[in-house]
Amino acid sequence: MTSILTQPRFSFEQPPAFGEPVRRVRTAWISDVHLGTRTSNAEALLQFLRDYECGKLYVVGDLIDIWQLRRGRYWPQTHNDVIQKILRKARKGTRVIYIPGNHDDLLAKFYGAYGNITVQRHAIHRTADGRRVLVIHGHELDTVVQNVKWLAFAGDVGYQFLLSLNPAINFVRRRFGLGYWSLSAFAKQRVKDAVSFIGRFEEEIVRYAQKFSVDAVLCGHIHSAAMRQIGDTTYYNCGDWVETCSALVEQNDAKIDIVKYLPMAQRAQTRSVKMNQCSANAEEADSVRRNELVARTPAPVQTQAQPNTSLNRA
Repeated sequence: MTSILTQPRFSFEQPPAFGEPVRRVRTAWISDVHLGTRTSNAEALLQFLRDYECGKLYVVGDLIDIWQLRRGRYWPQTHNDVIQKILRKARKGTRVIYIPGNHDDLLAKFYGAYGNITVQRHAIHRTADGRRVLVIHGHELDTVVQNVKWLAFAGDVGYQFLLSLNPAINFVRRRFGLGYWSLSAFAKQRVKDAVSFIGRFEEEIVRYAQKFSVDAVLCGHIHSAAMRQIGDTTYYNCGDWVETCSALVEQNDAKIDIVKYLPMAQRAQTRSVKMNQCSANAEEADSVRRNELVARTPAPVQTQAQPNTSLNRA
């Protein structure tokens, strides 16, 4: 156990650049996609699924937001494409393990194996170097979700409201040449109660995992990607595809990396800001060149008109 703990277990990996070949990894984990909501970044997830091929894919809950679908139907083609992409990976040999969360708990009625896809309550994943990792969604340790369902629904409505404000806020920011900014992410990072909840949640998850005699625990649920050591247990959270657009991947040497993609709205706004900056820089450079050209051009010689002496002689 001591030798395993001293080895580096995780790092951050940049997504493949445009034109790079597909990256092959041993395992991938995604969670909290919330298909069926307007705030799901399905396009970014599709890009991740195109960029990475894996032997095993864990869907760690809340792939589909049944809560939101009950309130109103929203299902664009990109959300259907995500489902089709996962099914296509399963047909081509990827083993898919689906662990339902609280937003798609309806699927808990269908535990079992369906070809290369397995639906189960939790899983024990064994890494390439032999470590045991408990994989759960995480809502099992959320006392609000378990005991006060109406408050969990109210909190979800409030969170969706904050997310719905992001487009309007960033429309104004674009007018001033500013980059993408998320009100909901800011509130989650700055509000004292939210920060303390995340800390308590992580500690409870680790304490719960100790019952399974594992080396690590991996979950989703709180939309906060993280990797840290808590006592003798490594805590992993694969984040979400609403704001952080993150996933975890295990390399063939057992190292676990966190991969982050830019949300499409943020990517477009960042590209717009960069284009505006490039345009402004180009205009400034043109102005400097014009000024230098004017400075190098000699001033015209002023000539004085000669008097017409022939008329005077006449």
